[in-house]
Amino acid sequence: MHLVSVIDKISEKEFLAVPLLIYKNDPNFIRPLNKDVNDVFDSKKNKAFRFGECTRWLLKDENEKCIGRIAAFVNKKYKNKGDEQPTGGIGFFECINDQQAADMLFDVAKSWLMQRGMAAMDGPINFGERDRWWGLVVTGFKPPIYLMNYNPPYYVSLFEKYGFKNFYNQICWHMFVQHQLNEKFFEQDKKYNANSEYKAAHIKKNDLEKFAADFSVVYNKAWAKHEGNKQLSKEMAYKMFKAMKPVIDEKIIWFVYHNDEPVAFWINLPELNQIFKYLHGKFDFFSRLKYLWLKKKGVCNKITGIVFGVVPEYQGKGIDYYMIVEGAKVIQKKRHYNEFEMQWQGDFNPRILNMSKNLGAAQSRVLATYRYLFDRSKEFKRHPVLN
Repeated sequence: MHLVSVIDKISEKEFLAVPLLIYKNDPNFIRPLNKDVNDVFDSKKNKAFRFGECTRWLLKDENEKCIGRIAAFVNKKYKNKGDEQPTGGIGFFECINDQQAADMLFDVAKSWLMQRGMAAMDGPINFGERDRWWGLVVTGFKPPIYLMNYNPPYYVSLFEKYGFKNFYNQICWHMFVQHQLNEKFFEQDKKYNANSEYKAAHIKKNDLEKFAADFSVVYNKAWAKHEGNKQLSKEMAYKMFKAMKPVIDEKIIWFVYHNDEPVAFWINLPELNQIFKYLHGKFDFFSRLKYLWLKKKGVCNKITGIVFGVVPEYQGKGIDYYMIVEGAKVIQKKRHYNEFEMQWQGDFNPRILNMSKNLGAAQSRVLATYRYLFDRSKEFKRHPVLN
């Protein structure tokens, strides 16, 4: 076995093709769009390059057949609460069921990160935002939702035998759209509906710039200081919303306003992997036509919860329950969607976990973010619980 750096178009294509070997007999695997993977490693499209760098390797056998891959990256903006050392990341890991092969991939990433002053590595994570390509599936080996990692069960052993330890678990939740909410949700809905200062509204595509600005306001108050995230400008938020526009369903993205000031948001999208599984990684002209045809046929009958945020001074006051009920009234009446799955929530965040439990949702899958300390004598600490 030997390692090869990904440095040209040929090796880039080989990098994309490694999963086809690993998952050739796995009916749950949905091949990610090549474009989505390539964009991570494109300095013109991934803003993480402003604060760091990344590299990739392939692992080949004696016959020059690719049997594994890995990416490693450093990002000055990557921080977790309580971190005592500079930490790099690894991701896009794929490997045959062979510990020696996995160790070679982990070793080369470790060496590269140490040369750049890192004292630990987390993985598998993304070179960029945490809403995609984050974590290793440890339970719930089912078809992944869009931009979510997927892996065979034996990867857990490959990571843990190398010496990785569970830094935190990422809990995903599932519920049926027609599920009847707990009475406490309706109590809060009644209270806020009786107060004319509050209003819940779903997004409107013809006023996208306004809603993007509202999103940035809530995000910056609720999320910007969390886990080292930086402030989100109105311009960047609008750019994000414009990128989402082709797939936005207005009736499943909600905001709450107090005296016309945004104080909460609930961002959901149709589950696009229900379509992308038929595109086999491609998104060329003909694939786009197929996408539009499948979308028109109503193939997407699931919703993915992307992000949920409440301004700190409004947290714990039932604003979230009010927003959910107002949204449910419209979504349940629409009757186009059958299922709802929420993106991962860290096991270090009891507040958001309790809300999901109160919704009546059930855990659908668990992913893990692993950490490996280069100083093997140093005490390992899990992610601290948020207050």
